[in-house]
Amino acid sequence: MNRHTGVRVVVTGVGVVSPIGIGNERFWDSLVQNRSGIDFLHSQSTDGLPSAFGAEVRDFDPLKYLREKKFVKVMCRDIQLGVASSNLAVKDAKIEPGDVDPWRFGVEFGAGRMTSHPSELAAAVELCSDSEGFHPERWGPEPMGHIAPLWLLRQLPNMPACHVSIDHNAMGPNNTITCRDASALLALAEAVRVIESGRADCMIVGASSSNIHPVDIAKFHRFEGLSRRSDDPSRACRPFDFERDGAVVGEGAASFVIESYEHAVRRGADIYAEILGVGAGCDGRGHVNESAGTGLVRAMQSAIQRASIRPDELGHINAQGKSTQPDDIVESRAYHRAFGDCVLKIPVTAMKSFVGHFDAGAGAVELAGTLLALKYGEVPATLNYEVPDPRCRLNVVREHARRLNTRTAITVNRTAMGQSAAAVLRAL
Repeated sequence: MNRHTGVRVVVTGVGVVSPIGIGNERFWDSLVQNRSGIDFLHSQSTDGLPSAFGAEVRDFDPLKYLREKKFVKVMCRDIQLGVASSNLAVKDAKIEPGDVDPWRFGVEFGAGRMTSHPSELAAAVELCSDSEGFHPERWGPEPMGHIAPLWLLRQLPNMPACHVSIDHNAMGPNNTITCRDASALLALAEAVRVIESGRADCMIVGASSSNIHPVDIAKFHRFEGLSRRSDDPSRACRPFDFERDGAVVGEGAASFVIESYEHAVRRGADIYAEILGVGAGCDGRGHVNESAGTGLVRAMQSAIQRASIRPDELGHINAQGKSTQPDDIVESRAYHRAFGDCVLKIPVTAMKSFVGHFDAGAGAVELAGTLLALKYGEVPATLNYEVPDPRCRLNVVREHARRLNTRTAITVNRTAMGQSAAAVLRAL
């Protein structure tokens, strides 16, 4: 129970669309069997790109998971993945039409920057160009006629939350969080506050992203740092390993149904876990704050305080684990500052080693991994953790999944700019 409000909030449904499996069973089986989703990119040409690797959702057919086929044309890949995951989560929660008062059923969704592909504008740009270059004054009715009328709807980050609310007649509070890696946990925090305040009984929470387009790959290489390995894609992402050399792009989504404990019990729902506390923070100004991960420290301390537990009660940490040299060091320092020496005894897993990095969606998929770990009582290994980095002194789970001693966990995310979030959950 959250000691600040007296209202308990629980998770009753999980839906995953990921590079290592669509659906909870396939996703979890891949985690415990150490099956990576990172491979050579197949959907895009990799000529001229800084990396030919990525984690794609290869067996995804949106028509199998969306309510109506007509919506596909106004959904970019990010939106399709997110809406599909929400439908899986609602199904997992066994919510049927009429089970939840529509006015007390809301949506909080996280989203990243949805890429507008150059090909969608190429015909219009061509009409405004000649041998002397591009002429913006020519932009008018004729070029505009070569752009799909509903083109913009495919790119708006608030559209996943809109489609999800329409699909499930969720007429309660509805909002979108766009804070890159931290989006999913910040959306969870807001949804929890909505339920605690009595404004809703049930919320659909999630996040989605697809970062495998060449535009996204170039962006990640410039601002995040991609692995330059060219041999074995499954070994490219190496969180906290001494030989890590960068992140790997990916795509995916996960959604969750959360409810007040009383509402869940009243409708006879199965419960994955209770959300004990969610915290947030940001590094702020100065190299000292940034290099020490001050925002992440404050986020974790806040979540622990709201959960009313001690750090040594945590059964595992689901880390950001981006696999870049500086980010993993900053994250490790933050754990030591927040938890003290007991952090060396807490198992740490980093699921980007399986699914790659795709900002908002990755945070949601990692949260799903935490919830399933609590359900099954074991924490997956971190792939490719072979040479421990002495600058990242952590108890990283390696080689195979490990049984949990305590079914309480913290999952964290941190953006490159230091915006951070953490959530503490406990299996019931």
